[in-house]
Amino acid sequence: MRRLHLYWPHLPLDLARARTVRDSGSWPVGPIVLGGQPWTDGTVVDHDPSARELGVRRGIPLGAAHRLAPEATFVDPAPEADRDAVEAAFAALAVFSPGLAGTSDPADPAFGLLEVQADGLEALWGPEPVLVSRVAAALSPILPGPPRTGIAGTRFCATVAAGRAEPGALVSVEPGGEAAFLAPLPSRLLTADEDVRARLTRFGLRRIGAVAELPRSALVARFGEEGARLHARANGEETEPFRPRRAPERLVLALPLEPPVAELEPLRFVLRRLATALAAQLLGRGAAASVARLRLELDLAFAPAGTPSSLAVEQRFPEPTAEAEAIERLLLARLERTPPPAAVARLELELDGVAPAAGQQLSLFTPQAARNARLGWQLARLALTFGEDRVRRVAVDDPDAPLPERRWSWRPAVEGSVGGVGEPEGTAR
Repeated sequence: MRRLHLYWPHLPLDLARARTVRDSGSWPVGPIVLGGQPWTDGTVVDHDPSARELGVRRGIPLGAAHRLAPEATFVDPAPEADRDAVEAAFAALAVFSPGLAGTSDPADPAFGLLEVQADGLEALWGPEPVLVSRVAAALSPILPGPPRTGIAGTRFCATVAAGRAEPGALVSVEPGGEAAFLAPLPSRLLTADEDVRARLTRFGLRRIGAVAELPRSALVARFGEEGARLHARANGEETEPFRPRRAPERLVLALPLEPPVAELEPLRFVLRRLATALAAQLLGRGAAASVARLRLELDLAFAPAGTPSSLAVEQRFPEPTAEAEAIERLLLARLERTPPPAAVARLELELDGVAPAAGQQLSLFTPQAARNARLGWQLARLALTFGEDRVRRVAVDDPDAPLPERRWSWRPAVEGSVGGVGEPEGTAR
């Protein structure tokens, strides 16, 4: 198998820089630490080379990073925006190959490494250098800066090749030449375990080629299962099978309205039809959705000047659901709260955050209450009725905190809603 690896060593920081420059036109000078402000409880997500020279490392507390680099500028992360950017990159890569791997989670240490299965693509996209240039051109409007690219027959070798490439350049390892390519490189690349690295150095095994010459049994006797992986990687053998990622599922259904409808009651019947059809698809897949997005295209023929041509409503559910009635009720409550300013000509419903539904063990003899009667759904409907800023729930953060006010906090009634953590005036509980 031929694997193409696209690597951005500091993708979170590059994305933050691109957003800041786009919004404000400038980027701070000096050491940069990404992760939040030093008085918060977060950890360092990324940093620039000047902050690294001062001792800042990924994963350390932000307070410790501030003590190491007090002159650094601390930048707040935007994990949702980072995730959306990488998902868009995966969508662009899907045009070239159906076999894709990688993560869109900014908290994952592998964030910034995208994998493409490159077998059999020459007839479609040309030789590997041409394929890489076309892939880079497709990703340039989505992710900032050219990636480091490497192609090899194993995941480890492709990762090393991409890490050794210059930005925008390709390091390609000939099929079957993985062991020869790796032989002169430092043996510390074979493992992330610092103890194993130190022991390899003490034994005089400073190059991967020296590790490859040892019998597999000797490495297993000294390092256990890690020794078997060291031997396989050093000899250009695959240790991690390719596992393609599953793209997030989104279900969308739309209906035109002829003639356009201005009243909510007719809209309710159309909304129920859309919700029922999409919920049936979820049930057939054994899945549930966590977010609904409703888009209304408006007829402006008799609308006042300045009326927008469309209206978008997003509703997060208290828990993933596949119940059409629950979806319809929450969306209808949003429309009752903010009615459309003009007649509706088209209705589109999208269910996002689709994932396998969680099972629940039910009692055999005890009657079960309806799911939409649970506390989470009741809170969501109360929030829509009285305002999301007036309904809160209590969350226990740290029951062992020395100060009572640190043991709990106010949270929005529905996760993902906008609101502060303090208790607003007139909060309903």
